[in-house]
Amino acid sequence: METLLDKHWYHIDESEAFQLLGTSAEKGLDQFEAEQRLKHFGENAITGKRAKTGLERFLLQFHQPLVYILIAAGLVTAYLGEWVDSLVILAVVLVNAIVGYIQESKAVKALDSLSSSISTEATVYRAGKPLKIPASQVVPGDVVILRSGDKVPADLRLISLKELRIDESTLTGESLPVDKAAKSLPPETVLAERKNMAYAGTLVSFGQGRGVVVATGNKTEIGRISGLIDSADELETPLTQKITRFSHMLLIAILVLASASFILGLLRNEPVNEIFMAAVALAVGAIPEGLPAAVTIILALGVSRMAARKAIIRKLPAVETLGGTTVICSDKTGTLTENQMTVQTVVSGGLSYSISGTGYGFDGSVESDGNNKGDNKSLDECFRAGLLCNDASINHKNGRPGVEGDPTEGALIVSARKYGLHPDQEHAHFRRIDELPFESEWQYMATLHEKDGSRIVYLKGAVEKVLECCKDSMLASGETTSLNTEDIVEAQHEMASNGLRVLAFARKDLPADGELVRSGACMGMTFVGLQGMIDPPREEAKAAIAACQHAGVKVKMITGDHALTAEAIGLRLGLRGGDCSIGEDCPVMTGSEIAELTDSELTNSVQGIPVFARVSPEQKLRLVMALQKNGEVCAMTGDGVNDAPALKQADIGVAMGITGTEVAKDAADMVLTDDNFATIEAAVEEGRGVFANLVKFIAWTLPTNAGEGLVILAAILFGATLPILPVQILWINMTTAACLGMMLAFEPKEPGIMDRPPRNPARPILDKVILRRIGIVSALLLVCAFGLFKWELTNGASIEKARTMAVNVFVVIEAFYLFNARSFSQSPFKLGFTSNMWVIGGFASMMILQALFTYTPFMNRLFASAPVDLFDWIKIFVCGVIVYGVVEYDKKRTASDV
Repeated sequence: METLLDKHWYHIDESEAFQLLGTSAEKGLDQFEAEQRLKHFGENAITGKRAKTGLERFLLQFHQPLVYILIAAGLVTAYLGEWVDSLVILAVVLVNAIVGYIQESKAVKALDSLSSSISTEATVYRAGKPLKIPASQVVPGDVVILRSGDKVPADLRLISLKELRIDESTLTGESLPVDKAAKSLPPETVLAERKNMAYAGTLVSFGQGRGVVVATGNKTEIGRISGLIDSADELETPLTQKITRFSHMLLIAILVLASASFILGLLRNEPVNEIFMAAVALAVGAIPEGLPAAVTIILALGVSRMAARKAIIRKLPAVETLGGTTVICSDKTGTLTENQMTVQTVVSGGLSYSISGTGYGFDGSVESDGNNKGDNKSLDECFRAGLLCNDASINHKNGRPGVEGDPTEGALIVSARKYGLHPDQEHAHFRRIDELPFESEWQYMATLHEKDGSRIVYLKGAVEKVLECCKDSMLASGETTSLNTEDIVEAQHEMASNGLRVLAFARKDLPADGELVRSGACMGMTFVGLQGMIDPPREEAKAAIAACQHAGVKVKMITGDHALTAEAIGLRLGLRGGDCSIGEDCPVMTGSEIAELTDSELTNSVQGIPVFARVSPEQKLRLVMALQKNGEVCAMTGDGVNDAPALKQADIGVAMGITGTEVAKDAADMVLTDDNFATIEAAVEEGRGVFANLVKFIAWTLPTNAGEGLVILAAILFGATLPILPVQILWINMTTAACLGMMLAFEPKEPGIMDRPPRNPARPILDKVILRRIGIVSALLLVCAFGLFKWELTNGASIEKARTMAVNVFVVIEAFYLFNARSFSQSPFKLGFTSNMWVIGGFASMMILQALFTYTPFMNRLFASAPVDLFDWIKIFVCGVIVYGVVEYDKKRTASDV
């Protein structure tokens, strides 16, 4: 039976389905058979990959090339008996690992959320009797009873139903509940159009029905999505990729230089202990120990800034990725749109009206150029029909208006309320005494009302069906005239071309004893109007898309909704593809068209298409991967289960915090607490600022490491005493990173940051201008530190004082260079020294620490330092001023190249 679960059940006839599954529509399975199948197929639950344990995640913090060098250096110094150096080195490694472990995101919980998304109980037939059981105990062949409000427990082939509508928006992206039917469908029918199937995790919004279980657990559609989430690559961010490449290059350089220095020392017959210490000093000096912690802290500060702008970052590297985003793939329903059906256009009595306001709130009005709605009797009846021929209601949850029932009917209540009809009053004046519910076969709903001893029938439904029921139409004056079908159909087509779903309304009077029967309901009606509705785009989303496009970030809409609706929304949002806009030469690509393309063909086609409609979860994943193959840094937004695989595959997944499912949130890197697409634009801006500050920190810290390495290398080449010891190098690296470099994390965003195109993902972190500047500062550090060290020794200073001078030169030059590093093109005087007071505070803190390093006996013993006099400090600060001036001169020369 295992292979049967992979069949196209929507294509199979009911009787064949029961035969294949070995069950009965009337009796279902007996208890013994159900227990055997439970043992064979397992529980109806999603299973997935094992998450890393806390210990594994902690140990992985040490799995970095540069950390290996530090650990090796610490062990070698311990072997040589240099216990202070060894303990300091290993302490630095441990602190960095702890910081990384604390900040690392929790393992992905999407599979747990998928399991919890399956309902807790289900009603099934066992041996002919209805029985309520845990959903986890449902097995293939069980006959399940569905009622309004139920969550579907497994994938079902529907066998009988009555007015069954199921909300599949979280699975397919379809805005409205789907009307279900039991007849078999062609084998090529796409997921969103399989009306004879009910899928696990979806919600019954109306009616009732029965279905036979054809798939459970991982075999369900929601289970397949969990497999897609598992298969999605765990992508490194552009920054982590570049830092990894940089680390490997640095590792090779350090090993080559350290080995060369060791061999050179051996050739000179120098003591082995001294050779080892020189090699260790070179390695320690070249490693930017503070970089991992600095990156983590700068990203964490970015997280707090984004949280203030209603974007919650779940995974730290996502902060930087946002700044490099080149394309945003957005779900439509609930992301770019309100996810609240809204009537926008009404045609009644030969006149057309527009309705302002969106969603289920009552703010808005009925408007028309030159038409007085108060004199239109047909318009009165059109809104009244929509209000009374209706089973929904508007409620408020958590301060937000919502609909209880069908979203379409909720929109009709709101439109009538905006017109001035009050639901309670209308229902009291027009008491409902009978109804004919909507059925797919008839395509209409009718209700019978009594008022002042007379009876009125109101009818709503599909335009073509309602027109078949009508003998005439109502004029604005309230009189009737012959039915002009062509004009009504033309109005319908115009509304539909704008993506509106159109319903028609009619009425007729009955005698005081008249009854409502299906055979006679659709006869002799009077047409009163059309109402066109849509899930409208968010106004702020349109502005945000324009801002993203201005910043060079492409926006693409990927939805499970119909192509015509998607195109209309794309047109309203101003989406562009390549050099064209929706509504011009940019086609909408559908899921069926995507299915016909190979991966390479899709990769070639995806760039110029701004809207993708009727797309399945697998196809969303393919689209994201195709964009990534084109070198795009891809952000994906969404709120449903169907979005989760693409959210995880994307370079950054963005989930909605209010309407988003837990599956989507757990698969995402960022959650928007206000479900506002405009927040993504703010997050991109913050991300660009964070990346700019990271680059500034890296450009600031590397000269220290390069300068330290050069000083050690120069000492080895000239056979001189080491100007700085490994423990002193660690002091310089860690204290300057904490007191000076960290202050760049608070640097304000430079003006015009959103006027630039996104950076090329292939572009290195440091360009030629910045690399040259690093080289200049490194060379100046070498000259100043090594020169002052030799000067002091030549003039009779102790080795401790000479080394203290060299250490202070490094620190003071780094402090002056910090002001240069605040901008790659602008002077600190133009930026304003007080625009980042953290830099001033960091400078002062560093000077206090250096005073302690230089003058306190404890620090003198621990770091082999010694006091210096005032004249020594003047020489040191002159070096700092010289470096500052040289960098500012270079900045002016290269300002146009940055």
